[in-house]
Amino acid sequence: MQLERLLHSQGFGSRKECRALIRAGYISIAGTVCDNPNADFDPGSIDGTPGLAFEVDGEPWRFRAKAYLMLHKPSGYECSHKPTFHPSIFRLLPEQLLNRDVQCVGRLDQDTTGLLLMSDDGQFIHQWSSGKKRTPKVYELTLADAVDATVVQQLCEGVQLEDEPAPIAAVACELTSPTSLRLTIAEGKYHQVKRMIGAVGNRVVSLHRSTVGGLALDPDLEPGEWRWLEPADFEALTNFD
Repeated sequence: MQLERLLHSQGFGSRKECRALIRAGYISIAGTVCDNPNADFDPGSIDGTPGLAFEVDGEPWRFRAKAYLMLHKPSGYECSHKPTFHPSIFRLLPEQLLNRDVQCVGRLDQDTTGLLLMSDDGQFIHQWSSGKKRTPKVYELTLADAVDATVVQQLCEGVQLEDEPAPIAAVACELTSPTSLRLTIAEGKYHQVKRMIGAVGNRVVSLHRSTVGGLALDPDLEPGEWRWLEPADFEALTNFD
């Protein structure tokens, strides 16, 4: 792949802008400046694996045919390019990823924290946001009032939500303290966790998503930080049966 096309595919601007970066000497590969926009390189990346290493103005990057990310969503951000009341979660991403039109895989409410997957791969986004797949998602909840094993049983057996034809049941539910639960759901309906807790006469004070499929939020990611998904993450993501 020509270097100009390679940079363009990674979100470093228009073809003209990428050509200017190269000719100005901002691009290095294997420690050597390359100022030829037409120089050919093997990007060496398929299915989300990192490929060719390069530097743009001293900052290291690796070619990735598609962008797959995990982000530790902080509270107070909306999962929208056009937020209504709070800043957009996309403010937390570098311009290169915005240029690649990275999108959220599903959404988290502005006051919900935790694991948010993001990608520019439409098929991946559809696969992991579709309710038909019944992907389990684990949430850590803090509640307004204390609960007991009776509430856990209710949530596992199913509760009736407004506008739903049949009761909705948790995949699993664990009492982690008198006022906190670890709840696993698979449907992904609108405000599902909050509505389920409301149906048992309680209220969610804080909500944190810790796991999607078999993939857990990286404990090294601080709120607002992101990282690329690596091959082991894709394996973990699908390992939930």
